[in-house]
Amino acid sequence: MGVSDPWLSADSWDLHRRAEKDRLRHNDKIKEVIKENLGDLVSHQDIITADDGKIVKIPIRGLELPHIRFDPHGKKGVGQGQGNTKPGDVIGRSGQPGEGAGKQAGTEPGVDFYEAEFTIEEIAEMVFEDLHLPNLRDKGTKDILSDQVRFDTLARRGPQSNLDRKRTLINAYKRNAAQGAPGWNIEDEDKRFKSWEIVPEKQKNAVILAMRDVSGSMGEFEAYICRSFYYWMLRFLKKKYASADIVFITCHTEAKEVDEHEFFAAGDSGGTRLSVAYRLAIEVIEKRFNPREWNIYPFMFSDGYNWGDSEVVEYMKKLVDYSNLVGYGEIANDLWGQAGALAPLGQSLNDAFGEDGRVVIVKIANKEDVWPALKLFFSNHKEVASL
Repeated sequence: MGVSDPWLSADSWDLHRRAEKDRLRHNDKIKEVIKENLGDLVSHQDIITADDGKIVKIPIRGLELPHIRFDPHGKKGVGQGQGNTKPGDVIGRSGQPGEGAGKQAGTEPGVDFYEAEFTIEEIAEMVFEDLHLPNLRDKGTKDILSDQVRFDTLARRGPQSNLDRKRTLINAYKRNAAQGAPGWNIEDEDKRFKSWEIVPEKQKNAVILAMRDVSGSMGEFEAYICRSFYYWMLRFLKKKYASADIVFITCHTEAKEVDEHEFFAAGDSGGTRLSVAYRLAIEVIEKRFNPREWNIYPFMFSDGYNWGDSEVVEYMKKLVDYSNLVGYGEIANDLWGQAGALAPLGQSLNDAFGEDGRVVIVKIANKEDVWPALKLFFSNHKEVASL
């Protein structure tokens, strides 16, 4: 298949391009389905507690490629025969559209589904794809090392989607010319694939203060939402901002700084005074994280039952002055949530900071809201609508 048969080579390459286009379209469709279901996946307990290598099966609707087919509702066929027939034999009757053989049969053709398999790590990559620390500024002397993917090398093997067509064609032509038959037919040895390396890239230094209400009013659902959100937040930070500092704070009527394990394992008891958590966060910042040298991101999750605590707004104002962005998540599994309203604390914060671009307030009424909350907190929040 050399210079004597150039058209066949061109057709073969065109077929390859069409097949590649279909494959990429199929992969895009799968990715689209996964993204549409991230709300379910992010809040699913089996995924949160699973190892990275665990396989998750996700139903995907079959993607049909263009092809010719007969009208399924046609009355008669043309040209077919059943064999061993005699004049007068009944060889078939046309049924009514939607007829079936079983009881209570449907009236429309079925839809083909198959199960696509993904690891937890692959799902996490999709979750983190569009997330970043907002309003990140060039501050301080400590750098965050953030892994960046850079396509700058070539390999002899790789996924077809990474085929470097220009380099492959050049190699094919050189090889054929060396053999005395210049042409474009491609062998495996000609193929070159774009390859990548993970390059540590310096990022601005940052600290995230993760605060959690562990008072007695925080029930099983509220605790689950807190753990779900912070689980994905930590995965995101460790993946994209591995050197960022994280401070864990729990609070009821008192606040304390804890380690990661205690933060997730803490039980629920006592009354609620969120101001003590904000006050402790301010103390931590003033002692260890100079706002002139650090990008600061405090987040609090609570059910909003903060009775008799008038200091929250004042502490929040000071925290906002220190921070790039302050996030407050209110878990509304009660009458307030059913009515679509914020609890008294959330409403007070919204009244005070609703127009401040440095403050993001979200209401979470069900497990599927965890993913939108992540997007709100870790995106350009000015372009994202509130929950």
